[in-house]
Amino acid sequence: MARVAVIGAGTMGHAIALVYALGGHQVRLTDSNMMTLDKAQGLMEAALATLVEGGEAPPDWTSAHLAQMVTRHFSLEETVEGAELIIEAIIETPNAKAALYRQLEACAPAEAIIASNTSQLDIFPLIPEGLQSRTLITHWYTPPYLVDLVDVIAGPQCEAEHVTTVTTQLREMGKQPIGLKKFVPGYVANRIQAAIGLEVQALLDEGVASAAEIDAAIIHGLALRIPILGFYAKADFTGLPLMQAIKRNNSYTPPTPKAQSPILDKLITDGRTGVLAGAGYYDWPGDAAALFEARDRKLMALKQALREIGTMAGLERTL
Repeated sequence: MARVAVIGAGTMGHAIALVYALGGHQVRLTDSNMMTLDKAQGLMEAALATLVEGGEAPPDWTSAHLAQMVTRHFSLEETVEGAELIIEAIIETPNAKAALYRQLEACAPAEAIIASNTSQLDIFPLIPEGLQSRTLITHWYTPPYLVDLVDVIAGPQCEAEHVTTVTTQLREMGKQPIGLKKFVPGYVANRIQAAIGLEVQALLDEGVASAAEIDAAIIHGLALRIPILGFYAKADFTGLPLMQAIKRNNSYTPPTPKAQSPILDKLITDGRTGVLAGAGYYDWPGDAAALFEARDRKLMALKQALREIGTMAGLERTL
C-alpha cells in the first residue's frame, strides 16, 4: 500500500483518487477550490455505487470505507505529508502548474514521486531542478475508474526506477499503461481522436451526413473492429499489400484544420452545449447525473464483455 496525494479534486482528480483507493492505497485529496473539494466525496460515492453494483468493485465497499481510504484536506502541506506518490491534476495552465511545482519543491517529501495528469502541456520545462529526477507524466482518460489507458512519459531527467514503480502500481490496479518515448501534445489516443474529430466535423459541415449517421458509421463500422484489433492488427488481417496499394492510389485529401465550425458555433450560441445543458448534437432530456450513470453502466458492461472476449493485438508482439 502506498501513501498517495492527489492535488486537484475536479473531474479527473477525484476519480483518480477513487482508482487508487480501490487499488488498496491510502489517498489524501485536496483542491484550492473548497466547493470542488466538498463535492468530491459525493461524486466518488456515486461512481463507487455504480462500480459495486456492476461487479467492478468489492461488494463490501461502502461510503464509510471510501471515507477511510480517501481523506480530504484543506492545505497542500497536510495533503503531501508522508506521501510516496503525488499526483497533480490541477487546471491546465502553465502559470498554475509552475506555481504548484515551486510549492512542492518546498513541501513535498524528499523521496516522493510526482506524476502530472497534464493533457496538453509539456510540464517538464516548468519543473524546478530539485524535482526533475522524480517527475513524470501519467495521463488518464475519463472516467478513470472505467477507462484503463494511462499514458506514461518520463521526464528528461527522471530516474528509470520511478517510472517502473508507477507503471507497476498501475498494472496492479488493472490499468493499461503505455510508455511513450517522448512527450507529444495529446499523446496517442487523443491525437487519433483529434484526427477523427477533424474529419467528422468536416463531413457534418459539408452536409455529407447527419451527426446520427456519422455516429452510426463509427459505432457499427469502426468501433466493432477496433476493440478487438486496434489499427495495425486489423491491417495485418486485411493484408499489407492492400494497405500499400491504397496509399499508392490515394485520392483522399484530409480536411484542412479550421478554427471554426459553423454548426458547432451555432449549437453553442443556441445554448446546446452538451449533456449538462440537456442538448448538444442530440437532445438529452432528463437528469444529467442519470445520463452519466447510464454511460458508465454501458461502458462497464462493454469493458466486462471485452475482458471475456479478449483482443488479438498485444503490446509484446508489435514492432
